[in-house]
Amino acid sequence: MLYHLFDLNHAALAPWRMAASFAQSTFKNPLFPVSQTPYGRMAAAGAELFERTTRRFPKPEFGLHHTEIDGKTVAVTDGIVLSKPFCDLRHFARDTNRDDPKLLIVAPMSGHHATLLRGTVEALLPHHDVYITDWIDARLVPLTDGPFELDTYIDYVIDFLQFLGPDTHVMAVCQPAVPVLAATAIMAARNLPNQPRSMTLMGGPIDTRIAPTSVTSFAEDRPISWFEQNVVTTVPPYYPGAFRRVYPGFLQLSGFVSMNMDRHVNAHLRLFQHLVEGDGDSASAHRKFYDEYLAVMDMPADFYLQTVAAVFKNHALPKGVLVYRGERVEPAAIEKTALLTIEGELDDISAAGQTAAAHGLCKNIPAEKKIRHLQMNVGHYGIFNGRRWRDEIMPRVRDFIRANDKKRSPAPKFVEKAVAAE
Repeated sequence: MLYHLFDLNHAALAPWRMAASFAQSTFKNPLFPVSQTPYGRMAAAGAELFERTTRRFPKPEFGLHHTEIDGKTVAVTDGIVLSKPFCDLRHFARDTNRDDPKLLIVAPMSGHHATLLRGTVEALLPHHDVYITDWIDARLVPLTDGPFELDTYIDYVIDFLQFLGPDTHVMAVCQPAVPVLAATAIMAARNLPNQPRSMTLMGGPIDTRIAPTSVTSFAEDRPISWFEQNVVTTVPPYYPGAFRRVYPGFLQLSGFVSMNMDRHVNAHLRLFQHLVEGDGDSASAHRKFYDEYLAVMDMPADFYLQTVAAVFKNHALPKGVLVYRGERVEPAAIEKTALLTIEGELDDISAAGQTAAAHGLCKNIPAEKKIRHLQMNVGHYGIFNGRRWRDEIMPRVRDFIRANDKKRSPAPKFVEKAVAAE
């Protein structure tokens, strides 16, 4: 019923959105005399704000068509190389003969599309052969394709690593840190081929007991029944995923916004001001960010509820009781895969210490192959997007991967001097 009400409200506002779009076009038309007056600019700005705050934003494109390698512009072709019901494995093929390390980026299935990692991919492209998990909106997946659970997520990671073959490196950004670590541990315990050469975990909730945040406390303080009753609903019959239980994107977005309500309100007030003042560059930057931030997807309810229970309430992985298809997950089984953890000093989602807990769990990885990096003065999104990611974090990831790649030269200086994790 909740989904129906949301869609009904969206449909009811359609005539007003159309009127706002018409007003925006009218008051921006240079041939309209009022368009150059303060009143005209305010009317156009108000109309744009109304239209943007009441619309649904579609999934953005990655739009990465070129990269620069050795000072030369190289074409990039973005395509799907393996497709599963809930995920496409996307490859950014570069028009070059370079034999760079193969990197699988596992994007979070947590409301936003994988395009949220556009900046992550863009910075890595000059140095790696990049693949990414492009998760599919659960409302578009028919019930006949079966459920998606935490075990399914681990299945997918293992399948993708097996598909990519030997000498693949894996990077988990935020939420997938737990299933990626679990998948690597299962592959090691079973002595499967194609175990990743290295594993980079970035801002992930490996052990949320270490540094509780408002996010972890919210999950711990409520029973699973609360989440089932308040955030889980059923996809309406007019979508391909009809009757699938989901945690809908519009509810997730409400949660994202409410965590930093003042910041988002002020950002939209500044957009209004920029539009009135004619500051096109600032307005364009706002649109670019929010076109991505406001594009959300539904998450399968089974996976969401299991993640809340296993990761945030029961702390199953650090306690040694996480089970994958009847088999206990043993991080200590990992011996061949190097480990790098990246954390942000100001991360208020996965606080510093939560991800680094992986080093203690993976006790049989040689000390020289375990590195912990704490990035000062960045929050959660800053560890995989923005200037500090490009200038300070990405070079460490790049050099760590090359240092642990079978075909590469020895570790660069900063890795040699790094303090091994305890």
